[in-house]
Amino acid sequence: MSRTRIQRMSRLMAKTLREEPADAETLSHQLLVRAGYVRRTSAGIWTWLPLGKKVLDNVARVVREEMDAFGAQEVLLPALLPKDAYEESGRYEEYGDLLFRLKDRKGADYLLAPTHEEIFTQVVKDQCTSYKDLPVILYQIQTKYRDEARPRSGVLRGREFLMKDSYSFDTTDEGLAESYALHREAYRAIFARLGVDYRIVSAVSGAMGGSASEEFLAPAAAGEDTFADCPACEYAANTEAVAFKAAVPAAAAPGPVEELDTPDTPTIEALAAHLGVPASATLKNLLVKVDGEIVAVGVPGDREVDLGKLGEHLAPAEVELVTAQDFEGRPDLVRGYVGPQGLDIRYIADPRVAPGTAWVTGANKPDTHARGVVAGRDFEVDDYLDVVVVEEGDPCPACGAGLRLDRAIEVGHIFQLGRKYADVFQLDVLGRDGKPARVTMGSYGLGISRVVAALAEQTADGQGLCWPREIAPADVHVVAAGKTAQTELALRAAEQLAAAGLRVLVDERPGVSPGVKFTDAELIGVPTILVAGRRAAEDVVELKDRRTGKREELSLTDAVRALTA
Repeated sequence: MSRTRIQRMSRLMAKTLREEPADAETLSHQLLVRAGYVRRTSAGIWTWLPLGKKVLDNVARVVREEMDAFGAQEVLLPALLPKDAYEESGRYEEYGDLLFRLKDRKGADYLLAPTHEEIFTQVVKDQCTSYKDLPVILYQIQTKYRDEARPRSGVLRGREFLMKDSYSFDTTDEGLAESYALHREAYRAIFARLGVDYRIVSAVSGAMGGSASEEFLAPAAAGEDTFADCPACEYAANTEAVAFKAAVPAAAAPGPVEELDTPDTPTIEALAAHLGVPASATLKNLLVKVDGEIVAVGVPGDREVDLGKLGEHLAPAEVELVTAQDFEGRPDLVRGYVGPQGLDIRYIADPRVAPGTAWVTGANKPDTHARGVVAGRDFEVDDYLDVVVVEEGDPCPACGAGLRLDRAIEVGHIFQLGRKYADVFQLDVLGRDGKPARVTMGSYGLGISRVVAALAEQTADGQGLCWPREIAPADVHVVAAGKTAQTELALRAAEQLAAAGLRVLVDERPGVSPGVKFTDAELIGVPTILVAGRRAAEDVVELKDRRTGKREELSLTDAVRALTA
């Protein structure tokens, strides 16, 4: 019997569970634990058991094959790094609490790498000295570390995760664009092979820096990203990247500012009801702290501030909400009644708060609001930033049609970094003209462990996991439904299938009922189930397609022929 392609369930370390884990928040979390693919070690830290490791390795194999196919070269950099390079780029502080920091026995500072732009830049600076050495594309598959404040959703949002990160190095912007295009097409091939339903959407670069940026999103209810797409054109973007086009305000000049007695109306809802005006006529002023400095953000009262979007605009600055303590000793900030007029702090506004628009807003006095407060006349905006939460039906920036919103899991992100890190580390090579040429870079991430969770979310059904064949832990799950005759036939089937080159998981566990075996087969999710059951004496087996549920009875010879054709 083949020792490399057959895995017996009686010897497999995979304890299936009938009940959902108490802490499971998402379908992938529930099923990967229940089916014996992963086990929790600590908050946000997971052990990949034998079945899970096979799936993880299969995703990595597909990624490697497609990366190698266009000339990328695999390397492996350390995950434990001295802090110097990250201090030099500024990201040692930018990452804040997300960064795992530690000291060695001599007191030297180290970190666990969340990403590797700095180190790849230094490697290329050491190895490449001439334009003749470029372009070069390097990649690695390695565990990354981020100290998430609230690890959740199983392997989707952990404190360590497996990722493919690659970096391109070119001497021209045209070369960078070509390297970016190569990655884009490779990602399309990877996700097609893996069976991931995905969307390519415009994104923001944030703390990564750079210019062009696109995300590969896998639509799923468990997704933490929200993306917008247009049914009338090809526009698609992460909601943090949706840009609103402000309408031109009416030319008619409103009257003077009027103060209104508005007791017990600290919220937009209470104010609108008290005055009998729509929330859209009011101006909401949210106070936040940007690197510790109090800043006001103005948006129409019927909209919410997207703190993630605001943070991306202001990166690498840290953005957080003010607390009750921040109002102490600040008589100019009247909680619930803040207005932009006469406010002596930085004022950021959404483009909808355009010059010439009039609003009902706080009067900076207790229980008092003001009507007819005009942007550009009664207050000035320091920065216009698109910071509202995008809503279903908002106009498409490209064609004006109503946008649709959906949840998704980010499985890939590609950036044209440009010269941000090359400038920091003075990454130059000798150019064609004999003069130093500054290198331009791209950065390309793909979440290996996130892809596993995304596929679990997208393909599972009411019975359990349902893997695409490319990444499944086996090609065929053979089940011995009864005693001696069925077990003998199941083992013979496993032998023949393995000899034909298929990966086989065979359930020959003694003393386990057929019902439990069938339930486990559905839960584990191998794409084809072969059952040696009631017609075992006739050498007849049943084939079941895990995805479609289609069943047929065949002789063992015909079944093997069908599965290996």
